[in-house]
Amino acid sequence: MSVGLLALIAAIPIALALVLMVGMRWPATKAMPLAWLVTALAGVLVWQLPAGYVAALTIQGVIGAIGILIIVFGAILILYTLRDSGGMETIQCGMQGISPDMRVQAIIIGYLFAAFIEGAAGFGTPAALAAPLLLALGFPPLAAAVICLVFNSFPVSFGAVGTPIILGLGFLKELVNTAATSGLAGVNFTNMESFNMLIGQWATLMHLPMIFILPIFMLGFISRVFGPNRSWKEGLAAWKFCVFAAVAFTIPYLVFAWLVGPEFPSLIGGLVGLGIVVWGAKKGIALPSDGVFTFGSQKNWDPEWTGSVTAAAEGCKFEARMSQFRAWLPYVLIGLFLVLTRINELGLKALLAGQSISFKGILGYESVNAAIQYLYLPGTIPFMLVAILTIWIHGMPGDKVKAAWVDSIKRMKNPAIALFFAVALVSIFRGSGIGDVALNPNGYASMPLVMAKAVSDIVGNAWPLFASFVGGLGAFITGSNTVSNLLFAEFQWGMASQLDLPHQVIVAAQVVGGAMGNMVCIHNIVAVCAVVGLSGMEGQILKRTFWPFLLYGAVVGIVASLMAFVFMPHLY
Repeated sequence: MSVGLLALIAAIPIALALVLMVGMRWPATKAMPLAWLVTALAGVLVWQLPAGYVAALTIQGVIGAIGILIIVFGAILILYTLRDSGGMETIQCGMQGISPDMRVQAIIIGYLFAAFIEGAAGFGTPAALAAPLLLALGFPPLAAAVICLVFNSFPVSFGAVGTPIILGLGFLKELVNTAATSGLAGVNFTNMESFNMLIGQWATLMHLPMIFILPIFMLGFISRVFGPNRSWKEGLAAWKFCVFAAVAFTIPYLVFAWLVGPEFPSLIGGLVGLGIVVWGAKKGIALPSDGVFTFGSQKNWDPEWTGSVTAAAEGCKFEARMSQFRAWLPYVLIGLFLVLTRINELGLKALLAGQSISFKGILGYESVNAAIQYLYLPGTIPFMLVAILTIWIHGMPGDKVKAAWVDSIKRMKNPAIALFFAVALVSIFRGSGIGDVALNPNGYASMPLVMAKAVSDIVGNAWPLFASFVGGLGAFITGSNTVSNLLFAEFQWGMASQLDLPHQVIVAAQVVGGAMGNMVCIHNIVAVCAVVGLSGMEGQILKRTFWPFLLYGAVVGIVASLMAFVFMPHLY
């Protein structure tokens, strides 16, 4: 069967999910089971995978989904614990003291605070933590979800202390070492470590325009879609503050990427930028001069903007139930624990990651394995741990503790259904290209890879314009920049060789594409919907994050093309 026809068949489950969720407004709890079924049938009938193997891959996906659900539960638990302890109201009071302008709050929390969390943890954690904070400040839940998903893009290439590059490009090691020792002209890396450094450097340059464009665009987009006057102008009026925040983030981001390595650009950029911008907002630096922007009265909101979690009421005067230090201490501890448990040299990462529940040879298939690293998942440490510590820190009575845990457990039903089938679909996608002839008699490449090959056959030498979208496709399907890189990095290297393009540029475009794909990936959308009470509204969020995704990919494509054909034709 031709690559084009295989790609068309592989795309059917994705197209079906999009049509059902975006076009017909089905919830993910209904759309994803049907998409999984179509994927399973394609695996058995077209790829001719044994039904038992497809079943094993499905179980592997369900086990993987449990890990994601632990993260979601931990994020929800933190939200409800702070709600019932009075900590959230105190934070709301403090944020209004910095600035009551919701454009400013969106930048501080969704853009900078989330970038720091991404740099420390990854795993879709930033949106799950930042969106509830915006919700508590009076943002419509749908707006909070969209803001945090879209802003969780440019930091992702360096998320979880560099994991998408350091681990995600692992399969390139042999190719990189061969190139480094071949004596070819233009090779400016000596080993895998120096190659990773280069990828991080070029990735920052591809992200750079959108680091400045994205906050301005998103504030205009949000004021146009959710603002009381439906006007781009109100959001765009905060452009000076957006530029101020972008500069505060970008300088440490670039310094660490170009001088240190891929581990800390987002973490340090987010932390330093957050400190500078909060100080600047208090001093009135670059604040919008057109008055205070809010989303107006909740009675005028579209019903689809809200869900089972209510936003803070308009004009509500929050009361500090404790000191700001005590209120923010759980988030400080979360950031501290994330950093301590993600840096290899400290030893805690290996200790926690080594504790897992393993499932070897599922249903007798040796290649199908899964594990739940129950202590390394941020849902356990730090989220659940900090939620427990908060009982003591905030002096919570027993009935309040019980209410927080019970409400958190109740909220898990819908995301569990959606994620079980979504991650099972991903598992079949990834496992469909197995090299074992007994399992894959036709020797077909995996479903994502045949889609990428079909696109490459169509665009040819214009590949730099589209390379990042392949990375985005990988993140959309798998929910991970790291896994997208594992899936497609070798393919991107091959495309660079075939078209005589600079390998660093094309692989960097893959890394950046996997990052921008986070804003549209089903896993993250389901997770953030669960946290802000919008389960069933996944399609409406996807419809709104698609346009920033498209803009991001277009800008990255232009930058990558300039790098490939104008600025760096001499690079290997």
